Amino acid sequence: MKGMMQHRPLLISNILEYAAEAHATCEIVSVRTEGDVHRQTYPQTLKRVYQLANALQELGVGLGDRVATLAWNGYRHFELYYAISGQGAICHTINPRLSQEQLIYIVNHAEDKVLFLDTTFVPIIEGVRSELPADMKFVIMTDRAHMPENSFGALCYEELLEGQPETFDWPEFDEETAAALCYTSGTTGNPKGALYSHRSTTLHAMTLGLIMGQSIPAEAKVLPVVPLFHVNAWGIPYASPLLGHSLVMPGGALDGPSLFKLMDTEGVFSAWGVPTVWMGLLAEIKAQGRKPKGFSDVVVGGSAAPRRMIETFEGMDVHVGHAWGMTEMSPIGTHGNMPKWVKELPFDKMIDLKAQQGRRAFGVDLKIIGDDGIRQPHDGKAVGELYVRGNSIVSGYFKNDEASAKAIDADGWFGTGDIASIDTNGILNIQDRAKDLIKSGGEWISSIDLENAAMSHPGVANCAAVAMPHPKWDERPVLVAVAASEEKPSLDELHQHMLEHFAKWQLPDDVIWTDALPLTATGKVSKLTLRQQFADYTLPDLR
Repeated sequence: MKGMMQHRPLLISNILEYAAEAHATCEIVSVRTEGDVHRQTYPQTLKRVYQLANALQELGVGLGDRVATLAWNGYRHFELYYAISGQGAICHTINPRLSQEQLIYIVNHAEDKVLFLDTTFVPIIEGVRSELPADMKFVIMTDRAHMPENSFGALCYEELLEGQPETFDWPEFDEETAAALCYTSGTTGNPKGALYSHRSTTLHAMTLGLIMGQSIPAEAKVLPVVPLFHVNAWGIPYASPLLGHSLVMPGGALDGPSLFKLMDTEGVFSAWGVPTVWMGLLAEIKAQGRKPKGFSDVVVGGSAAPRRMIETFEGMDVHVGHAWGMTEMSPIGTHGNMPKWVKELPFDKMIDLKAQQGRRAFGVDLKIIGDDGIRQPHDGKAVGELYVRGNSIVSGYFKNDEASAKAIDADGWFGTGDIASIDTNGILNIQDRAKDLIKSGGEWISSIDLENAAMSHPGVANCAAVAMPHPKWDERPVLVAVAASEEKPSLDELHQHMLEHFAKWQLPDDVIWTDALPLTATGKVSKLTLRQQFADYTLPDLR
């Protein structure tokens, strides 16, 4: 027997309409590429989103069409989030740090119809335009006075909105309709697409709201340093409007002094980002001799937060939420808001627990599977590969049946590739990664792709890419290589050879030449042996 309740689809457009009515005085404050700071309320934002939705229809964007963004965190990017998905199209955010090869692949794989870009990224499109769809339309996110010269016939964002009605009748469709598309890189081969629905995104926003509500009061100012092109800025653009937070958008200036000044001026309460960002902020806090005014909460994700970082923030009375998740999880899986008994522990013991990945979010189920394929107990001792399931977790990859089959187990759980334990209080502790991915500054680098590119050089007979610890970037890639002849290519030569396939930041920091690579019993390179062999190795920039 079914309950006798009304059923309304969970649609993203409802979020902004609610925020405009319930939180009318909250603002979106944006550092613009034009060089100034812009402010607008949620009601003002909603009117512009209506105009943008009308403009998108005039551009021929319809249900299911993919519309790409290549932009920093700002009010225009936020407007695109809602106007695109609200009318039933799909917002495809692109990471500008990708290599040209990866960017070209995902635009063509997604079959993007229109691409919106900030002025900063015009040179990127100039360099790849010939490899993108011939009928693709481009819009530069600025006004006429700041429109840069370009060779790809771009339209002007503000001119696109001029004269458009400030009302729009949102279509009503099934809540399972696709809303957003994010590609995850760093895996073997091409990036893979996670295709989110209106239902999954709305539920994720509500789940994130439960977490944020424990530590961030209504009407507080929240700074997403995590980019809107990185897993939808961890869901903040959807959750904060629901909770009545003002959003402070930093644009492209993410260095410590710039963030300190912005946070101090705006009275930011909570800031979200990867550990490398907070290292820069902590250096500026030390230089200033104080924290920014009002700063009371920081969320760290993307890669593991160093214990010392957590200890430093907590010591200045800034609550640390250590979060974990993945692109495939929308992305929040666990959070670091700890129960009262943890906060009452001695400081060092509390920090020990905060350095782990926290407790699962509501709607996210976790299990660990041992090497024998048997599900392990949550006793804090048993270790296995971490699997997840939930309403905001992928059931497969966009247009990639092969990768989908590998990622999902027979019971429908997604395999994360992380090795973890879970204790009796539900606190997750990720201990290692099953795959040999390298995570630098919160971004993944595929060791296999690095190896394949390096070994395509005639001077390299064999090689292995391994992660070496770095105090700022968490990890950096290093090549351990066997030369094909007595004349060994230099690191610069290898970089030039590999640049076709990688962005500069993805390239190895060093090459270590050796006579032979250690092998396992099955003939594979033993990276475990290499890590042991180079346990005392120091990266060149740290020597």
